[in-house]
Amino acid sequence: MRGNRFLKVLKILVIVLAVAAVMSLVVMRLWNWLTPALFGWKVITYWQALGILVLSKILFGGFRGGPHRGGHWRERMRRRWETMTPEEREKFRASLGRGCGFGMTSAPEAKQS
Repeated sequence: MRGNRFLKVLKILVIVLAVAAVMSLVVMRLWNWLTPALFGWKVITYWQALGILVLSKILFGGFRGGPHRGGHWRERMRRRWETMTPEEREKFRASLGRGCGFGMTSAPEAKQS
């Protein structure tokens, strides 16, 4: 049983490393094809491309896995919505509009100097 688990973990590790290698190669090729011609920037190496890939993942994607990103928030909001009365729903909709700058009931008054 343990040997089977070890092989499964090893298989996943090999797949992750292969995907990272291919993605780094793609980033390097795209960078070296586009940025020197468009912006005059320097050509990068494979390892620099891997670093850019990791940095962008940290800054923009995070390391949370799984296909259901934000699913917990949606489910919690759906349950709250179902328990609201129609009046509460309308009040909630109105508060969303005000928060975004919409739904103003009167025009702002002009300042007089």
